[in-house]
Amino acid sequence: MTNLSPTPKIVFNPEGNEPVDACVPNISPAERQKRMNFGIFQLVIAFGILAAMLTFGVDKLWRLPLYLMFASGAVSIFQALDKT
Repeated sequence: MTNLSPTPKIVFNPEGNEPVDACVPNISPAERQKRMNFGIFQLVIAFGILAAMLTFGVDKLWRLPLYLMFASGAVSIFQALDKT
């Protein structure tokens, strides 16, 4: 006879008020490193372009597309840190 009871959930409760499901990593350490490297590279390039735009006095509206570069760099870093 086999035991058919479900496996217990892993819970992480930082505030102590209610149980929350723990985040289970779903990417390998190599993929996390690639995402971290891409995120840092993307942010460095975006800051470099922003510095050049500020130095040359480019109109503020032209800085708006940099949002995409900053957002993609930040998302990549957050994914690497959260292991998702």
